[in-house]
Amino acid sequence: MTSSVPETAAPRRVLPALIGLLLGMFVSMLASTVVSTSLPVIVHDLSGDQNAYTWVVTATLLTTAISTPIWGKLADLFNRKVLIQVAIGIFVLATAAAGFSQNTDMLIAFRAVQGLGAGGLAALSQVIMADIISPRERGRYMGLFGAVMAVATVGGPLLGGVITDAFGWRFNFFVALPFAVAALVIQQRTLHLPARAPRKVKIDYLGIVLLSTAVSLLLIWITNAGRTFEWASTETLLMVGGAVLAAILFVLVELRSSEPLVPLTLFRDATFTLATIASIATGLAMFGTSVFLSQYMQMARGATPTEAGVMTIPMIAGLLLASIVVGALITRFGHWKPFLIAGGVLLIAGTYLLSTIHYDTNFALVSLYMFLLGAGVGMTMQNLVLIVQNTADPARMGAASSGVTFFRSLGGTIGVSVMGAVLADTATRLFTDRATDLQTAIVGLGAAGAPVAEALQSDTIPQVSTLPEVVRVIVEDIYAQSIAHAFLIAVPVAVVSLIAIVFLPNRPLTRMTTSERVAASEADLATVSVPAGMATLSTTGTVPTVDAETRRRPRSDAPVGEDG
Repeated sequence: MTSSVPETAAPRRVLPALIGLLLGMFVSMLASTVVSTSLPVIVHDLSGDQNAYTWVVTATLLTTAISTPIWGKLADLFNRKVLIQVAIGIFVLATAAAGFSQNTDMLIAFRAVQGLGAGGLAALSQVIMADIISPRERGRYMGLFGAVMAVATVGGPLLGGVITDAFGWRFNFFVALPFAVAALVIQQRTLHLPARAPRKVKIDYLGIVLLSTAVSLLLIWITNAGRTFEWASTETLLMVGGAVLAAILFVLVELRSSEPLVPLTLFRDATFTLATIASIATGLAMFGTSVFLSQYMQMARGATPTEAGVMTIPMIAGLLLASIVVGALITRFGHWKPFLIAGGVLLIAGTYLLSTIHYDTNFALVSLYMFLLGAGVGMTMQNLVLIVQNTADPARMGAASSGVTFFRSLGGTIGVSVMGAVLADTATRLFTDRATDLQTAIVGLGAAGAPVAEALQSDTIPQVSTLPEVVRVIVEDIYAQSIAHAFLIAVPVAVVSLIAIVFLPNRPLTRMTTSERVAASEADLATVSVPAGMATLSTTGTVPTVDAETRRRPRSDAPVGEDG
């Protein structure tokens, strides 16, 4: 039996659908990055403190992390095109509503809803990409991914800073609306996915509740311990104990569920297990540093929101160059592991070097540190999902893809919470230690010192760029030390990530999309071993003949990763 090899990467078929998909990703990225540089101003205007600042970010990351595996599971059960359009709708409506926030609690609530849509976009975009582009060919399209990331991650903060300085921060929340409408229209017209076989649908609602409870309790404890209550306290016992109990019950429920939210059998595959461990550090580096680098530029170097957007370009440049170049090299040569190892090394170097910065560190050095960290993220972020999709069972592609994305989001969420808690604790201690210096500087201002003292004594985050020079230098030094100390948290996690990457099985990338793998499996190709069959199909263009002896081979002999 023979069949011609399908043109899995035919531009005429892939590009129109890919543009609609990338535009949806652009909406998500733009709505997040356009606000990043204005967060210090937003929290100040809404009378929020460092705790509120952390939760404005963490609320989105938390609901993104929790909802990602849910969307991934839904992708294995329902129409993926409809799901991603629903996710875009939820994300954009919540983002627009956040623009009307009157206090930090209202802003945090809408940011949490925003995260529900972001989780869908993060999970579904990866799953649909596997439907239309094979792992081996995906690097060919990294230029498009790079263009989208460049406009969103570089243009977003710059645009947000300009809008904040010119019109006010609320307008930042409405920028993504026209792009969302365009994404929905293009997806409706161009995204045509294979019909899915009807099957009985069962949602793991108990698993959803237990996972949400475990993650939420853990993050609430991390954020408030040491300030709202003592580390060794009844509140700590209840929250940590509740999180552990919910996590244990979640595992038990997943083991017994016929349609688990996170199929634990995925962890039988060494590729999936090690990739999820590595993704945790990538998420911490990507989310944590991007959040606190913007705060460093404004709180430790006195930059305006617009200037902060410009000053973080080196990190984005590193991310873009690494992802585009490495993607092209992987497609050309088929080797991915050396690039992932190099990315892991750069993650360690970047996070450690950023933990040494001060308020007066030469900006050329800070730019180099940011570039190295960005390059590390660019080499690892998408490629960890890529290698998991390369070996995952096509029937569980949604769960496998979203699983890696979930742990990346979870790592970022916990990382931002821990780094925010460390930053707040360190800043409080340093303000106490430097109280005499601050008092002397304020007294020297005469009558003009009264409003400065009042601003610093309140619980709100100060606008450092508006402080008098003698006071600003002290405050910048305090925040620089605090933020650098927070960056140190990411170093040991990055080391663990590199170890996991080193031990990843070095399996070759297939040239078949998920849809083609399903078709091949239905044609009995799975009984000869799907990876072997795909390799033969890719190199010879023919489907291997299956003899009677091969058909009788026990299913337990199937390679790891193809039997779920």
